[in-house]
Amino acid sequence: MSDPAGKQPYHHGDLRRALIDATLEAIAEDGLDGLSLRELARRANVSHAAPAHHFRSRAGLLTAIAAEGYHLLAEELERARGEDVTERAVAYLRFATTRPAHFAVMRAPELCLTRDPEYLTARERVAEQLLHPPDGTIALAAWALAHGLANLLLEGNVQPDPGSDVESLARALLRHLA
Repeated sequence: MSDPAGKQPYHHGDLRRALIDATLEAIAEDGLDGLSLRELARRANVSHAAPAHHFRSRAGLLTAIAAEGYHLLAEELERARGEDVTERAVAYLRFATTRPAHFAVMRAPELCLTRDPEYLTARERVAEQLLHPPDGTIALAAWALAHGLANLLLEGNVQPDPGSDVESLARALLRHLA
């Protein structure tokens, strides 16, 4: 409901989701620096005090985004679980490059409440998928390569060859681990 005088609406259908989406959009546009709850409330078209109803702080909001990201990544990895470590690493890279805002928050644990139970559960779920026995150190090497490649791609330091794609590039690099 909007106030005829142009004030912020009092009620929002799904405020939690709206704030998460506004934050992901802001991160995609401007990165993590300078995020404020006040600006995110403005983007979500709610009062500046509204975010406190779901997130006590910026860290609480970023923790929720990181946990969501870890759950989404775990789902991606679970679809590749029956495959070898290469396909799990490719799934990791696919997630990182298609959800860069989630990935940015997940790579910034210093901005999150890392003892949050949902965050810990989601993060552990991903680790179980990536370090699936009996792959051992090969699984860790594949994860490290995928993580490094994801960062290089997202930073613009590496581009796939013309006519190729990110997944083909990852598979080509990961063949060297075998």
